[in-house]
Amino acid sequence: MSTYEKIKDIEAEMARTQKNKATSYHLGILKAKLAKLRRELLTPQGAGGGGAGVGFDVAKTGVARVGFVGFPSVGKSTLMSKMTGTHSEVGAYEFTTLTTVPGVIEYKGAKIQILDLPGIIEGAKDGKGRGRQVIAVARTCSLIFIVLDVLKPLGDKRLIEKELEGFGIRLNKKPPAISFRKKEKGGINMTSTVTLTNLDQDLVKAILSEYKIHNADIMFRCDATQDDLIDILEGNRIYIPAIYVLNKIDQISIEELDIIYKIPHSIPISSHHEWNFDDLLEKMWTYLDLARIYTKPKGQLPDYSAPVVMRRDKCTVEDFCNAIHKSILKDFKNALVWGTSVKHNPQKVGKEHVLGDEDVVQIIKRT
Repeated sequence: MSTYEKIKDIEAEMARTQKNKATSYHLGILKAKLAKLRRELLTPQGAGGGGAGVGFDVAKTGVARVGFVGFPSVGKSTLMSKMTGTHSEVGAYEFTTLTTVPGVIEYKGAKIQILDLPGIIEGAKDGKGRGRQVIAVARTCSLIFIVLDVLKPLGDKRLIEKELEGFGIRLNKKPPAISFRKKEKGGINMTSTVTLTNLDQDLVKAILSEYKIHNADIMFRCDATQDDLIDILEGNRIYIPAIYVLNKIDQISIEELDIIYKIPHSIPISSHHEWNFDDLLEKMWTYLDLARIYTKPKGQLPDYSAPVVMRRDKCTVEDFCNAIHKSILKDFKNALVWGTSVKHNPQKVGKEHVLGDEDVVQIIKRT
């Protein structure tokens, strides 16, 4: 029996099984088996190693990478062409774009790479079409634009989420607060700082034994589900923010548009008429969580024309120095900072200081 057939069997059994407290143990083991089989499917064994495929992987440029994911002919290529000026094949039939088309957009001084990925088909996570390569490139993105046709948004939204989830991509989620450490002996030691409503000791042990783990320390700092625990054990999950871009709003009424606006993490646009592009770019900037830092040479005004753009989670003075040139830290004494991250303007700080958006920094070297 092939891996794909085994997956279908387990999915069918899970669909047949009623969800209640008595069956949660059985469902937990099935979910763990399913996750292991999916991993086999996504990392094929044997010669060749299943690379990204011709024309799929693209060299990373700019400070962040945004991938356009969606079913064929929802307007991804038109949106890309209007945003970046890059030509991606456009047609009124399905599967017009057959490879990854890269482009670059400059926004608030940051160069952001935009990737138009070929259309996903249902079953991509199971290796259908070229879905596996498409989603493999999506895993490398800092942000995903899920482009949907506004006339059928929710059905397509659920299908694409299912394909991406099956590939280990978690959209608009934070990693579960679970600490896990294997050990040589001593059995399973389970502790939690919150009340667990979805898991108990027997179920955790059953899922761990499915992964052949019989000795480990595991600590829960959140009310985790079976899926959260499996995600931690698999270890290959990636957490990416996503924006649902609802295209073709020129074909619906104002009343329908009001309803569409209520979908979380979404932005309605018309790529053909270039409607609402400003809101889309502003939302992209917010979700990418970037910070602009300006340099100030000694005795001169700050240079506001070319900010150093950095990710907020890596935005210390040390990261700032490394972003300009690795050699700066050798002679680093301290830095003067003007902006929101300090109490006084200017304030003398060390290299551990975390910078805020639009701070001005002057590096002082040892003499």
